[in-house]
Amino acid sequence: MPAGRIPPPLLLALLPLGLAVPCSPQPNVTRFVCTEPTLSAFPAGLPPATVAVSVEFTALAVLLPAALAGLPQLQELHLSSNRLAALPEALLRPVPTLRVLDLTDNLLADLPAGIFAGTGDLRHLVLRGNRLRALQPAWFRHLPRLLWLDLAANALAELPPEVFRPLRSLRSLDLSRNRLASLAPDALLPAGIFVPLRRLRVLDLARNRLRTLELPPRPPGSALDLDISGNPWVCECPLLALLRRAAPRLTAARDTLCASPAPRRGREVAAVSRVGDAGCEPEGDGQRLPDPWARGSASPEVPGYVTSLPAALSPAEVSSPGETEAERDGGAAVPIPTAPVPIP
Repeated sequence: MPAGRIPPPLLLALLPLGLAVPCSPQPNVTRFVCTEPTLSAFPAGLPPATVAVSVEFTALAVLLPAALAGLPQLQELHLSSNRLAALPEALLRPVPTLRVLDLTDNLLADLPAGIFAGTGDLRHLVLRGNRLRALQPAWFRHLPRLLWLDLAANALAELPPEVFRPLRSLRSLDLSRNRLASLAPDALLPAGIFVPLRRLRVLDLARNRLRTLELPPRPPGSALDLDISGNPWVCECPLLALLRRAAPRLTAARDTLCASPAPRRGREVAAVSRVGDAGCEPEGDGQRLPDPWARGSASPEVPGYVTSLPAALSPAEVSSPGETEAERDGGAAVPIPTAPVPIP
């Protein structure tokens, strides 16, 4: 796996490690793993004390609304690599203590609007590798404690305005390998889309169709870990000035290249930004580009930018408020200086 990428979290270790057993109900057991390839129904009769269920790599294609009834203490539900094309809206209502939901590599093209209405304790939501074409703001309305949101490898072409506004605790957002684009003047990435994410520390927008960039407010105490590789960047004043001011730690810098203008095509965005451009920030004429992180600014005014995750961050590390920058520095990121370097 390339450096600076986090493997898809199939089993997020939020809970203390313990022995998991096959699906058949057993007394005094709270964690169950079901990986029989021919399994086509969610296991029934699990004890009420169950805290973790993993039904992965099976033939499961349908979940009944009452599939989780009788599991009031469930905290982890792993349903990756199945054949699920739809979920019932009432599925998660019996499990209000759920903290981890992994739906990686299914066939989901949409979700019911109220699917997460009763899961306010959810911390990790993984929808990677499905067929989602659009996000519904209603999905995230009841998830104020969510820390990790993985939407990579779907078919997202746009983001609704304010879709992430309720996610005030979010630390990591992966939107890589989608179809997100920014087409001026009618950009598909709404201005200020990431502004509510004031605690975000990891943002992955790699391998989309983005030409211009938008960033969340700079996180306190450490630079944002940012992967924007594999996009056709327009390396002109808006992008260069934004990167210098925000000073993110660019991961996959060697694959983050300018597509235009022609003199900069193929050059690394980080290198171009470090060199600077005297024409981007003219002195004394009132035309200096605004600082999107200046106090009192409601949202970035520098035109926009829009998800594998960068840096070697595990789910536990993402949610550790006491973690220092030095502890997370693996040397793969390229910091962007806050001021341009004079051209010799």
